[in-house]
Amino acid sequence: MGRLFGTDGVRGVANADLTAELALGLSVAAAHVLAEAGTFEGHRPVAVVGRDPRASGEFLEAAVVAGLASAGVDVLRVGVLPTPAVAYLTGALGADLGVMLSASHNPMPDNGIKFFARGGHKLADELEDRIERTYRAHSSGEPWERPTGAGVGRVTVYDEGFDNYVAHLVGVLPNRLDGLKIVVDGAHGAAARVSPEAFARAGADVITIGTEPDGLNINDGCGSTHLALLRAAVVEHGADLGVAHDGDADRCLAVDREGHEVDGDQILAVLALGMREAGTLRKNTVVATVMSNLGFKLAMERAGIELVQTAVGDRYVLEEMKAHGLALGGEQSGHVIVLDHATTGDGTLTGLMLAARVAATGRPLAELAGVMERLPQILINVPDVDRARVATSPELTAAVTEAERELGATGRVLLRPSGTEPLVRVMVEAADIEQARAVAGRLADAVKSALG
Repeated sequence: MGRLFGTDGVRGVANADLTAELALGLSVAAAHVLAEAGTFEGHRPVAVVGRDPRASGEFLEAAVVAGLASAGVDVLRVGVLPTPAVAYLTGALGADLGVMLSASHNPMPDNGIKFFARGGHKLADELEDRIERTYRAHSSGEPWERPTGAGVGRVTVYDEGFDNYVAHLVGVLPNRLDGLKIVVDGAHGAAARVSPEAFARAGADVITIGTEPDGLNINDGCGSTHLALLRAAVVEHGADLGVAHDGDADRCLAVDREGHEVDGDQILAVLALGMREAGTLRKNTVVATVMSNLGFKLAMERAGIELVQTAVGDRYVLEEMKAHGLALGGEQSGHVIVLDHATTGDGTLTGLMLAARVAATGRPLAELAGVMERLPQILINVPDVDRARVATSPELTAAVTEAERELGATGRVLLRPSGTEPLVRVMVEAADIEQARAVAGRLADAVKSALG
C-alpha cells in the first residue's frame, strides 16, 4: 500500500478510497501521535473541525469528530468554512489541532482530510508519517488506550467561527473597498458565504455567482477552474473586477473589467509592488515556483524585487517563506500566501488585498496587472516514459541545451517528472506562441525517444 498522505493531506474518492473508517482511524491516530509528542501536555486537548459543502463531508465530519472525541479530544465543530478559516481558527482559539475535510478544486465525488498543528500550521512530514504508522498499527489489531467516563472528548458547535474569521479578514486590509463593484464566484464551495460577506463588510458592492452549494455542485462549471461564468458576469454588470475561488477557497484568480483573466502570477506581482510600497515586503523578496511565468520573473527584475523559486506546490513556497522570514509567496494557480495574516493560501484574503490595491491606487486591475507580460506558455504531458531518467539522459540534455540556445533570454524550458504517474511534463515559454509550440513539440519527441 502506498503512502496515504500526499502533498496536501489524504485525498481520494469519498466512500471508496476515503472511507468513514479511514477518517475515524486517522483522527484517532493523530490524537495519539500529538499526545505522544507532548502537544496536549498539561491541559485538555481541543481540535477545530471544518469542512467544505460536499455531501460526503457530512459523514466524514461525523467520523472525524467521533475519532477525536473517542481519543479524549474536545471538538469545536465550525461547519462549512474555507481551509484557511480552519487554519486561522486553530491558531486564534488556541486549539491543539485543526482538521479540514475538502478535496479543494477536485470534483464532487472526491474528498480529503488535512490536519493542522497548533497555530494553524501544516503538520510536519514526520508527524504525518507517524500518524500513518499509528493508523496502520491500530488497523492491524494493535490495542490503544481508550479514555472512559469524563475522559472522553466533548463536542461543541462553534457558530462564532464565521464572524471571527470574516472580522479578521476585513481587519487586516490596508484600506476599504468603497466604490468598487465586485463579482464573487464562490465555486458553490466553502467560501460561498464567507467571501461575499467579507467583501461587503469591506465596503464593496458585491454581486455573487456560485454561492448556492447543495452538496453536489461544488466546482461544477464555476470557480477558479472554470472562469467563463465570472468573465461574463463581470462584463454584464459593469463590475470593476471579479474574483473566483476553488472548493475550499485557498485559491483566488481574478478577472478585470474587460473580462480578461488575471492569474496567480499577476496577482502576486500586483501585491508585491503594493507591499513594497507599504514597507511590508520583508527583505524585498517574493517566493514563487519554477512554473511561474517567465514574465513574472522579468517583471520582478525590472521592479528591483528579489525572486526565490521553489519546486511546484504551495507547501514548498510556504516552507521557503518560513525558513527565511519572508512575507509573500504564491503560485500561478492562485495559491497566494500573505504570511503576516495567514498560515496557508487564503483565496478570500488574496481577493480582498487585490481589490484594496485597486481601490487605493484608483487604477483599473488591467493596468495594475500589466506590470507583467504573460509570455506564451505551452505544456505537454508525455506519458509512458521513465521519468526517473530525466536528469541523466545525455540525449535529453542535448535537446534541452539546443532549445535553450534557440529561445535565448526571452524563453524558458522546464522538464518536470510527475510525482505520481509515469509521465514527464514539458513546459516551454517564448515571446512567440508558434515558437513555443514548435520547441515544445520537439522536446516532447525527444522525451519519448530518450525515455520511452
